[in-house]
Amino acid sequence: MSWRPSAALETLQLRAQLLAATRRFFAARRVLEVDTPALVRHAVTDLHIHSAQVQLPGHRTPLYLHTSPEYAMKRLLAAGSGDIYQIAHVFRGDERSRQHNAEFTLIEWYRCGYSMQQLMQEVAQLAAALLGLPAEAPFEALSYQQAFQRQLQCAPLTATDAALAPRLADDASRDELLDWLMGSAVGPRLGADRLCFVHSYPASQAALARLDPHDPRVALRFELYYRGLELANGFEELADAAEQRARFEADREQRRRRGLPVPDIDLALLAALAAGLPPVSGVALGFDRLLMLRSGASDISQVLAFTLERA
Repeated sequence: MSWRPSAALETLQLRAQLLAATRRFFAARRVLEVDTPALVRHAVTDLHIHSAQVQLPGHRTPLYLHTSPEYAMKRLLAAGSGDIYQIAHVFRGDERSRQHNAEFTLIEWYRCGYSMQQLMQEVAQLAAALLGLPAEAPFEALSYQQAFQRQLQCAPLTATDAALAPRLADDASRDELLDWLMGSAVGPRLGADRLCFVHSYPASQAALARLDPHDPRVALRFELYYRGLELANGFEELADAAEQRARFEADREQRRRRGLPVPDIDLALLAALAAGLPPVSGVALGFDRLLMLRSGASDISQVLAFTLERA
């Protein structure tokens, strides 16, 4: 195995410049940089995210490398931190492809009092700055329904499973059908010439987002695409501890049916929500993918000093 780093030194220099620009962006807006543990006591319950387990010598129970700093950051928000951001290395198992490495960098931030639309505006400003686009570059915002109608001429909130994806496995759930279509047919066609947000995802895909009070069929969730690549995932955050517990339990039941590990629920997060999360919107931006676009790289290994295989 080569001892040399995966990425060219010029790319590593660009990486450092863009991270410095990120910190200036948030400093100008008085958003506090925080640092939360990478090693946590609970795996996530999400069916499609696989936490990496760690067994520390002298520690009887297993720990996990975090898949996002979200839970810890929400505990800070509930404690009164105000607006916060973090540049974090995160870890997810079963993810290795041209666009994935098991360890990668997220820029995650939370803005108190922001709506989903306000946060989308700020995400567009940071993404444009880091991608080298004009300061006020126009962006497009489509609802999930509009994105599917434009690319596939179908309405995902009302279409039958057979109409959505007749060729997919018979035992796939509706959300798996929709995820497959978004990943294979809708997302790769978005953002060809400008930043493109997709918002108002189906309520069944709300994760940690609030449902839209004006249309409970959809969640106040968005994703950002540019040149067919998903860059960010954001929410108007759910602050209801009972509803969040119910979603976690539903995740656990799905995992149990699939024969997957069934993690305990993070009670510290639920306690923070019960204590009082302020009205807040948050987003995680995939920095390595953004750097791929900025540098013209075709594989994530070209922008990482050391991929998993070279670690």
